[in-house]
Amino acid sequence: MLPSLLFFVGFVLVPMGMCLVYSFLDMGIDTSAASFTGLNNYIEMVQDPTFLRSLWNTILIVIVSVPVVTAFSLWVGSAIYPMRSKMRSFFRCVFYLPVVTGSVAVTVVWKWMFNPYNGLLNQIFGTTGFDWLGDTRTAIWCIIMILFTTSIGQPIVLYVAALGNVDKSLEEAAAIDGATRLQIFWKIKWAQIMPTTLYVLVITTINSFQCFALIQLLTRGGP
Repeated sequence: MLPSLLFFVGFVLVPMGMCLVYSFLDMGIDTSAASFTGLNNYIEMVQDPTFLRSLWNTILIVIVSVPVVTAFSLWVGSAIYPMRSKMRSFFRCVFYLPVVTGSVAVTVVWKWMFNPYNGLLNQIFGTTGFDWLGDTRTAIWCIIMILFTTSIGQPIVLYVAALGNVDKSLEEAAAIDGATRLQIFWKIKWAQIMPTTLYVLVITTINSFQCFALIQLLTRGGP
């Protein structure tokens, strides 16, 4: 416990505190020449069009990706759970594979798929020369789609585990009383997997806010 606490304090709390202090200073590489500026840095930030555009794009990514990832993961988890053990393990590995794959490898694959001239998407739609990652109309949606594929693995595994912990006696009693599958899901399963859903919402939101590396590798912050 103590080593983990020391690590958290030294590498999380202290850097956060330093960032907060530095945000009120006007400083360069030479920290000795720093001067206190109050809220000027924050005022300049909220007046910067680039920051406002980046903020809106981030909010859009979160608003779209979080509910879609959560709903899709629950649906897939519900479909995988009744399968036999080997098939269940196989599909969990398939969906979890993008999570453990390095971001550089993921970027290479998706860049090829979105390539303007010989990419898979242009071949499917019969177009040539359309830059999916360079067009302002499609770039953000491409990012959301890629983030979706790399974010569903962990929630699916969590939902499969959560569904396995649902009290079977309650399901059997409800079925005997004439409850439909949908009623059993909403009245019994959903209530028992709610803590897992809340956790999935939290981690998916965090992942959506932390997609800077993916965007930088794919579009370098553009278009």
